[in-house]
Amino acid sequence: MTGKARSGEPAQDVVEIYTDGACSGNPGPGGWGALLSYGGRNKELCGGEATATTNNRMELMAAIQALESLTRPSTVRLHTDSSYLRNGVMSWLASWKRNGWKTASKQPVKNEDLWRRLDAAGSKHDVHWLWVKGHAGNPGNERADALANQGMAEAVARSRAKAPR
Repeated sequence: MTGKARSGEPAQDVVEIYTDGACSGNPGPGGWGALLSYGGRNKELCGGEATATTNNRMELMAAIQALESLTRPSTVRLHTDSSYLRNGVMSWLASWKRNGWKTASKQPVKNEDLWRRLDAAGSKHDVHWLWVKGHAGNPGNERADALANQGMAEAVARSRAKAPR
């Protein structure tokens, strides 16, 4: 597979991305986080929604925001602890598109707006989707989790600051 140098370290021309989503309640306020690494440099992204959202939507947003932040077509190794995200991209997305955004049981695809956006963002890159076990000590995944929680906390704080007193 592309993306590995002989030493086993990530190749310099590959963007390594770790993403995660978080929710306080499901649905509830949520956040997303992404850690991007390229050429020895790291970039951290986070955001969130104070209104009710779902963990799946936040997982999708993390990947979307990370891929949309890339300024040129890239080879990407995207690490996620979300089976929903990885299975959606690897197993379901092509069928949904063929079936007019309907599931195998002819139901509308949940989060279709975000799946379409992810599909567009990913089409600009050579993305290798990798699953990583969450909360298992992987430094990239742990940082993405912290960023997702930070994004959620910041969204809630902004919402409270705007609320009438």
